Amino acid sequence: MKMMLAENIRAFRKERSLTQEQLAEALGVTAGAVYKWEAKLSIPELELIIQMADFFDTSVDVLLGYEVKDNRLEATVKRLQEYRRSKDWDGLADAERALKKYPHSFQIVNESAALYRACGFESGNKTLLRRALELTEKSLSLLPQNTDPEISEQTLYGKIAETYIFLEQTDRAIALLKAHNAGGQYSHMIGHILAQDDHVEEAVPFLSEALAKILSDLVPTVIGYMNVYLKRGDHASAQAILRWGIELLLGLQEGDKPSFLCKVSAVMLAALAGSQFLSGQSAEAHDTLRKAKELAEHFDAAPSYDESDIRFIGRIEGASAHDDMGATAMEAVRHAVSEFENEAFTALWRAVSEE
Repeated sequence: MKMMLAENIRAFRKERSLTQEQLAEALGVTAGAVYKWEAKLSIPELELIIQMADFFDTSVDVLLGYEVKDNRLEATVKRLQEYRRSKDWDGLADAERALKKYPHSFQIVNESAALYRACGFESGNKTLLRRALELTEKSLSLLPQNTDPEISEQTLYGKIAETYIFLEQTDRAIALLKAHNAGGQYSHMIGHILAQDDHVEEAVPFLSEALAKILSDLVPTVIGYMNVYLKRGDHASAQAILRWGIELLLGLQEGDKPSFLCKVSAVMLAALAGSQFLSGQSAEAHDTLRKAKELAEHFDAAPSYDESDIRFIGRIEGASAHDDMGATAMEAVRHAVSEFENEAFTALWRAVSEE
């Protein structure tokens, strides 16, 4: 509840063109008392509040000017989220009130945990982090209520592990992350912690798995963005995202040694050439197609789908690379060119491939 009594006393007094001394005389108090009310240094007694409301021809409710928060569950959840986004740590008190009102609500417990965790991370306050840990563990028992597909038992254990890290309990964090590392979701964290704690050799397989996962996510993401921009007719953005992706992939080449990234990069170069051709950059498209051809031929001369041929990545137990782009890199480039369904661009590729 937010009170506006001080502001309203001042506003009503000025509305009637009264000085603090004149209002004090009307109420039978000192001018100093009125000053303290308006400066929020003291609060008038209830009898005086009623007297003032009558004097100003208003109600006590209006004079108090209180604003009652919407304390329904959904509104409270949104307010807790806003506290975290705006880094308003005064919201911790509101969180505790919400926890008393809705002690068995997954949303309230989980959002309160997130608020305590964020505040604890930024301030380094371990008391707040321990409270976050307690609430996150409680949220696990309430998880059947959850309707957010982005939250699962696995993600909650990840939050608990993060909190252990900040509480300097890294052994507990690593054990928890390893136990809930389905799909390599936490390999990056495990590898980071192990390397930081001088367990270098143990860290490498996890870091390799994490980097391989990043690459497997990166390629469809870049192609997805390219398709979005092409359908919008925004060739500048399509070319920018493709150039960024190609530069990143080729930066992971181990010298001149072919790797699967050569095949992927050749396909991205063909897509870049298509965008250039459609936007009137014929000469640039020709040069880009030539680079795609050279890279595809380089891969096809000694094709490798071994992840350990990629820079920084060691051998990953049970890993293998597969794609549906074509049996060879040259076939994959031809397919990428055909996707543009443009006869002139296809003819340009035929000419380049025969050079």
